[in-house]
Amino acid sequence: MTTELKKLRNYIDGEFQDAADGRTIEVVDPATGEAYATSPLSGEADVDAAMEAAAAAFPAWRDATPAERQKALLKIADAFEERAEELIAAESANTGKPVHLVRDEEIPPMVDQIRFFAGAARMLEGRSAGEYMEGLTSIVRREPVGVCAQVAPWNYPMMMAVWKFAPALAAGNTVVLKPSDTTPASTVLIAEILGDILPKGVFNVVCGDRDTGRLMVEHPTPAMASITGSVRAGIQVAASAAKDVKRVHLELGGKAPVVVFEDVDIAKAVEDIAVAGYFNAGQDCTAATRVLVHESIHDEFVTALAKAAADTKTGAADDEDVLYGPLNNANQLAQVTGFIDRLPAHAKVEAGGHRVGEKGYFYAPTVVSGLKQDDEIIQNEVFGPVITVQSFTDEAQALKWANDVEYALASSVWTKDHGRAMRMSRSLDFGCVWINTHIPLVAEMPHGGFKKSGYGKDLSAYGFDDYTRVKHVMTSLEG
Repeated sequence: MTTELKKLRNYIDGEFQDAADGRTIEVVDPATGEAYATSPLSGEADVDAAMEAAAAAFPAWRDATPAERQKALLKIADAFEERAEELIAAESANTGKPVHLVRDEEIPPMVDQIRFFAGAARMLEGRSAGEYMEGLTSIVRREPVGVCAQVAPWNYPMMMAVWKFAPALAAGNTVVLKPSDTTPASTVLIAEILGDILPKGVFNVVCGDRDTGRLMVEHPTPAMASITGSVRAGIQVAASAAKDVKRVHLELGGKAPVVVFEDVDIAKAVEDIAVAGYFNAGQDCTAATRVLVHESIHDEFVTALAKAAADTKTGAADDEDVLYGPLNNANQLAQVTGFIDRLPAHAKVEAGGHRVGEKGYFYAPTVVSGLKQDDEIIQNEVFGPVITVQSFTDEAQALKWANDVEYALASSVWTKDHGRAMRMSRSLDFGCVWINTHIPLVAEMPHGGFKKSGYGKDLSAYGFDDYTRVKHVMTSLEG
């Protein structure tokens, strides 16, 4: 008996519709490895229609008062709460994530973030007026940039959609958003929710693959392109956007160092780091997966971390005891497996290092020790439930190795020495430094990196400002 696949559709100009040429792609449940839905494989005609709708809707949305935009976003936040169970089900099908974690760890911050940007909508202001030349008054206006082309990733498809549309809409922009081809379900549901609240054309969803994303970024209509994804994708977007001088907002990969000094409570540090490394199967640009430990506690730390890995459970989405579900897709499983298969002879797999089961894309919590700074697994992003451990001798070496990667998104320092923590936080070349914790985020604080981790900020007033432009207006006082 063949199960009928769920049909997902684009959302353009207030209507759900198939791809103009009828093409579709299958959407696979990563917990089973089997298709459960089809999604439009959108082409040029679909992108054109979405951009046209967003451009037509922009003047009215731009000119809506901040209070009106705030009211709409607050309604969206309320609707997310009211339809939370639907969102949880869609996201779990998208990703295989444990239902209890989506409910507890994603829905509340998403709702909070939307409400934060609803408040930010009322703060769209420039500097106060002043006379800087005799007889002339200057004012600064802060305005929306226009139509925003946004591409969301597959690791947090629902939350990253919020991080993109909420500040953009709050500032008065209109949006064309493309989810990953492997995780469109929750984004299509978000379109349904927003469609009941926003004027048509303000928010549009176009499903598809890399070529669809390329068409969006290359399209002449958007004033800004925003992407969360790989470094490769970010470079391509930046190069493409440069052709017509689009603004670009990039949140790319990470390789977060977790620097553990000899004065920590080992048991507590291991417990927290294991959660921060294995949460969401390590599919997080900020995941605590590159641990640097002082040589005096290295062996004890590794033993404790290997036990924590062995005690960490992966499995079905409805299992309340699992910390994480499957990797998102077959390619990602192959990537993680490849890193372990290619480990050098001096490396030692302390725990895990293998696939779990034959169905779906589950991978065991893994710990690898004995690594050198130039090893592939130290320098490149694994994006899986794999924690590496290196031994350092002193603060200077720890800092050198921590910074010696191409990524610069997030980092953490674990020590009871306040001065050391301050020195390290000053010198770590990363967009975020956590001290004695790793991975918490709040709507009020910026998230974004340096170097090949990209530029621009998500969340916070800084993220809001990224979706605005500044205009100087000067007027004569003589009439």
